[in-house]
Amino acid sequence: MAAAGGGYVDMLKTRHAARLLTGTLVGRLPNATAALAIVLFVRAEGGSYTLASVLSAVYGVANAVGQPLLGRAVDLHGQPRVLLPSALLAALGMSLFAAVGLEPLPVVYAAVIVAGFFTPPLEGGLRALWPSVLKSQDRIHAAYSLDAIAQEVMYVVGPLLITWLVSCWSEAGALYVINALGALGALAVVTSPPSRQWRSEPRDAHWLGALRSRGLLVLLGTFFFIGSALGSIAVAAVAYGDAHHNGDAAGWILSALGVGALIGGTVYGAREWPGSPEQRLRVLVTGLAAGYVPLLLMPGVWPMVVLAGVAGVFLAPCLACAFVVVDRHALRGTVTEAFSWLVTSFGVGAAIGTAVAGPVLQHAGVRSGFLVAVGGGAAALVVLLCARRSLRAPEVPSTVVARSENDRNGAVEPGFSAGHQA
Repeated sequence: MAAAGGGYVDMLKTRHAARLLTGTLVGRLPNATAALAIVLFVRAEGGSYTLASVLSAVYGVANAVGQPLLGRAVDLHGQPRVLLPSALLAALGMSLFAAVGLEPLPVVYAAVIVAGFFTPPLEGGLRALWPSVLKSQDRIHAAYSLDAIAQEVMYVVGPLLITWLVSCWSEAGALYVINALGALGALAVVTSPPSRQWRSEPRDAHWLGALRSRGLLVLLGTFFFIGSALGSIAVAAVAYGDAHHNGDAAGWILSALGVGALIGGTVYGAREWPGSPEQRLRVLVTGLAAGYVPLLLMPGVWPMVVLAGVAGVFLAPCLACAFVVVDRHALRGTVTEAFSWLVTSFGVGAAIGTAVAGPVLQHAGVRSGFLVAVGGGAAALVVLLCARRSLRAPEVPSTVVARSENDRNGAVEPGFSAGHQA
C-alpha cells in the first residue's frame, strides 16, 4: 500500500515524470480556458453573447472532432511529429482570432475551427507514456490519480489566470499569452526522451480504429452521461444563484465540486484498492450518481455548497479508474486514440448537458436542472451495469508499455507487456 503523499512523491521523483506532467498541464491551458477567453474577447470587441456562445460552441465541436483523429495520428506517426505541429497550428489559429477581432466573420470562424481542431491530444499522449516511464503498477495508478486531481486544479487556476491577464493587459493579450504557454508546454513534452522514443504497437488497419473495442464503447457511453451531468450542474447552479438573489452562489457551488473532486482523488490515489478496475469503476460511478441526488433538496446557499462538495468527491476517482480501464481495453496500437475518444465523449456530453438543462429549467424550474444531473448520473450507471459482459476484466493484463529504449533494455517491471489485447 502506498502512503498518501509517498505514492505521489515516489511517482514524481521518477525520471522525466514531473517534466511530462507539468508540460502537459501547461500545454492544456489553452483548451481549459478557451470558453472563457473567447467570451471575454468577443464581448470586449463589442460582439453579442450569442456570437460569443456560438464561437465557443464551434471551438468545442472542432476540438471534439480533432482529438481522436490527432490521437490516431500520434499512434501511427509518434508524438513529436503530431503534437508539436498541432500545438503550433492551434496557437496560430487563436492568435489570428485575436488579431482580426470580429471581422470578417468567415476568417473568425476559420481561425476558431483551426484552434479547436488542432488542439494537441496531450492528455492521451501523457497517459500513453506513463507505463514506459514509471514501469510500476503502483506508480502508474498514482499517476492516473494525480492526473485527475491536476485536471481539477487546472480548471480552477486557468480561469483565474485569464482574468489576471485581462486585468494586466487585455483580452487579446490573454489569448496570445495563454496560447504561447500552450505551445511551450507541448514543446517541453515532445523534446523529452520518453516522448521521442515512444512507439505505439503495430495496429490492424481498420477505419474504426480504437472504436472496435467493446469495452471502450461502454466507457465512452458512461462518460458521455457523466459529462452531461456536470454540464447541467453548471447551468443549474447559475439558476440557483439567481433564485436566491446571490450572484456568487454559482461560483461557490462549482468550486465546491472541484474541491470535492480534489479530496476524492487524493484519497483514492493514496492506496491500492481491492478488486479489478472494472469492478471498482462500477462502485465509483454508483457513488457519483448517488452524490447528485441530494442536490435536489436545494437548501440555503452554504448547505448547498457542502452538498456540491460531496457530489464532487467521486469524480476524480472515476476519472483515474477510467484511465486504467481504457489502458486495459484499448486495442493494440490505439492507446492514444482511445484516451482521446474518452476526452471527446466527456466534452460532448458536457456540451449537451448544458444545452438540455437551460430549456428544461426555464420551463420546469431550477430543481429540474439538477434533475438532469441526477438523470445523467443514473444513465451512466445503467450503461455500466447493462454492459457488464462487454467490460469484463481482460484475462491477461494489458497495461501498455510502449516500445522505448528503456523497454528494450529490459527495465520494465515483470507483468507488463508491450501491447494491448487484440
